[in-house]
Amino acid sequence: MSAQEKHKEEEQQEQQNFSADVSRLLNIVAHALYTNQDVFLRELISNAADACDRLRYDSIASPDLIKDNPNFRICTYKDSTNRTVTVVDNGVGMDKHELIENLGIIAKSGTAALTEKMKEAGDDADKLKLIGQFGVGFYASFMVAHKIQVVSRKAGQDAIWLWESDGKSNFIIREANEMEAARLDGQRGTAITLDIKDEACEFLLDQKIQSTIKEYSDHISVPIFLGAPTEVAKNKDAEPINSTSALWMRPKADISEKDYLDFYNHISSNIDEPLMTSHWKAEGAIEFTSLLYIPTQKPWDLFDPGRKNSVKLYVRRIFITDEIDSLMYPWLRFMRGVIDSEDLPLNISRETLQYNLTIEKIRSAVARRILGDLDKLSRNDPPAFTLFWGQFGSALKEGLYDAPVHREALLKVCRFYSTYEDGEKFVTLADYVSRMKGGQEEIYYISGDSLKSIKNSPQAEGFKARGIEVLYLTDTIDDFWLQSVLDYKGKTFKSITKGDIDLDKIVSGDKPNDDDKEKSQNTEKNDESINTLITTFQSILEKHVHNIRPSKRLTESAVCLVAPDEAVDMHMEQVLKVHQKYQSNTKPILEINTQHDLIKTLAQSCMDGNDVSDAAFLLLDQAKIIQGQSIDDMSAFARRMSNFMNKAI
Repeated sequence: MSAQEKHKEEEQQEQQNFSADVSRLLNIVAHALYTNQDVFLRELISNAADACDRLRYDSIASPDLIKDNPNFRICTYKDSTNRTVTVVDNGVGMDKHELIENLGIIAKSGTAALTEKMKEAGDDADKLKLIGQFGVGFYASFMVAHKIQVVSRKAGQDAIWLWESDGKSNFIIREANEMEAARLDGQRGTAITLDIKDEACEFLLDQKIQSTIKEYSDHISVPIFLGAPTEVAKNKDAEPINSTSALWMRPKADISEKDYLDFYNHISSNIDEPLMTSHWKAEGAIEFTSLLYIPTQKPWDLFDPGRKNSVKLYVRRIFITDEIDSLMYPWLRFMRGVIDSEDLPLNISRETLQYNLTIEKIRSAVARRILGDLDKLSRNDPPAFTLFWGQFGSALKEGLYDAPVHREALLKVCRFYSTYEDGEKFVTLADYVSRMKGGQEEIYYISGDSLKSIKNSPQAEGFKARGIEVLYLTDTIDDFWLQSVLDYKGKTFKSITKGDIDLDKIVSGDKPNDDDKEKSQNTEKNDESINTLITTFQSILEKHVHNIRPSKRLTESAVCLVAPDEAVDMHMEQVLKVHQKYQSNTKPILEINTQHDLIKTLAQSCMDGNDVSDAAFLLLDQAKIIQGQSIDDMSAFARRMSNFMNKAI
């Protein structure tokens, strides 16, 4: 290149700086994976195969896009003299805007989150899993390269662009010169050239490139050749390195565990092993083949509203799209894999697919199959299912709210903590129903922000004392699906923080002992003083509570709050206030434990004509604190507490 041509290039090039976060992140990515450098080649080939799949679909509507060469391929070759490795595809290619967007995607999503997660990761294996989750696999190339050049020409366009970066501070983008453009395979596609570091010189050997491709990318349906595109084109006897068959179309008996694992790593960009693999062919009214995986680790953005579907749709082995939200239910958004339809037309538009009846049937059939496989997993491998539920159970329960047709199957696989074995193990609803006491007609539950807080809830004391099981619900979605799911096998769900519950009607299985008889006799003696106290408290707190009554729930605590029958559950009300600015006009009910020593003392003091106003407000504030609610007047609370303590001293 002449000095004049070089000067002209420098004038045309545009330099863009990475943000501070991206620079730090690139440094982490480039050095976090040193124990498995092979990953970079798998990532580049996966991207190349995706580019070919996308153009194959686009060419159905626009055949001219591939008129120069209808045969898709990926070429990988090394240049020992210049110490470079190049991966070339003749796929869809990228224009200037797409180069900036696609190669700078980490600047748009999750940069800070990934950086933080990397710091928390314990070892290189954990860090490696995160790379795929955050979609920055391309940058793994900086493990082996101190500079990367990407030359690309979008199919159907004339301009050829070059993106270049050292992975440290910035990248440049400009039009490619004639020599750089010659790296492309024909009139479209992308060529990625890596300047190999000394410590990664093994990738300058053909044998290393071949073995890596064979190990990680044998399942790729696009043929992968060893050699530059011009060399491959001249050699009519050139054989691809990979087997080039669509794995999901092969008989299950011909697929090894390693084949399934390699395809999972390719389709998900994850390095971990899948928790569950489901591979089947549906025949009948609709025909499709599906190969789906459940990851071991939940993605960092599982509950991000902007998270997209991660299952790819094919039609008769032709990739269509991975952007159809209606292909999978939102509560199965953690699934990875492919669905290949025999019924959809190849020329259907992506927009039309969103509302296609066949897609809806596929979605429902897939959900039934996955729920059935999860049920089998729960029976055949309980530890694996427990791991699944801990990672994805809260997402799966969303289906109870918005997928009534699958509700029965969902309830079958749902797991909950409960008072059974002190909340140490998951239980099923079937387990719960089998342990219900005589006279018990409802499934009792309590919802809250954490297992620790609701385990110590005063409302559960009476249930625990009588051996009546209570479900612990700690996911936000629980409060919503309970509004839609009215019962399980005829047993309705009942919150223990709402309404009046007569526990005396439920047989505990224990005979009354002398202590119980004595308590009953004492209750009768204390009725007059307790009634006086309740009446007095009601007068003092009439602006703050709906009612005050003796509690059948409490055994250890002095007071608790519950919602009236006509109101929403206590925790549900708090959730609505936070998420929907809900304003409740309903006041809570204050229940008092008539057998508690403090209540008995206050009752006698009230009978003696003493002022119990401070005590009434302190008990109300105590109940609010236990419920996780804020106190209306902190200054008044502090003053009353000081006065009360002063009298006690």
